[in-house]
Amino acid sequence: MLKTISDNFSKLTLNKKGTSSSDDESKKTLPVPKHEIETQFEKATFGMGCFWSSDSLYGAQKGVLRTKVGYSGGSLDNPVYRNLGDHTEVIEIHYDPKTIAFEKLLNLFWNNHEYGLTTKIKKQYASIIFYHNDEQKETAEKSREAEQKARSNETIITQIFKASTFYPAEDYHQKYRLQAHKKLASDLGLSPTSSKLLQTSYVATKLNGYLVGVGGSKQFLEEAESLGLNDKQIQYVLKYVKENEGGGLSC
Repeated sequence: MLKTISDNFSKLTLNKKGTSSSDDESKKTLPVPKHEIETQFEKATFGMGCFWSSDSLYGAQKGVLRTKVGYSGGSLDNPVYRNLGDHTEVIEIHYDPKTIAFEKLLNLFWNNHEYGLTTKIKKQYASIIFYHNDEQKETAEKSREAEQKARSNETIITQIFKASTFYPAEDYHQKYRLQAHKKLASDLGLSPTSSKLLQTSYVATKLNGYLVGVGGSKQFLEEAESLGLNDKQIQYVLKYVKENEGGGLSC
């Protein structure tokens, strides 16, 4: 957990005799936003349409540690949003396999995008599973076969490719839903110019999902304090969780 300089000092008050003493308020340790989390992780990368939605969808899942959106799968070096070339919008997920299985990530993938429609629109929104090892490849292939059987009246056109170079998207795309809450983001030390932190922050990953209702109020309250939020921030986020819970995702 990151610590600010102020965390290393206690707030002291002087009593009438001139000795220093802490009152009840100053004894409290101020919450520190939990940007870093040291846990072994694996990567998962998916192309599933507009990446703003998938960033929120996966961010609030238990066991997901970090998310970042970007471009991959094409041949153009250093693509940008206005010049993607043949790349696809993707989300890169860092997850703890002891808490959430790759199969669960795949279930979310299949159930949360129109894989036939997005691919037909343009390569930018293609439905692709990028595997990072042979085990992921095998699991993804079996998952696609099962999905095809379950939807026998459709033709699954989702592709499965070996993961290639991932190019992070521009700053304003990272944690897009969280960035809409400018004061909250600023108070947490997150801003449109802090692109690296927006891509790696644990609390940013979680709030980007919770603020649009993913995960629900019960789950949010269970882990709110562990995210390093103060009471005011918890109540602010909870308001939006309740308003948006069950409302679905859109770009």
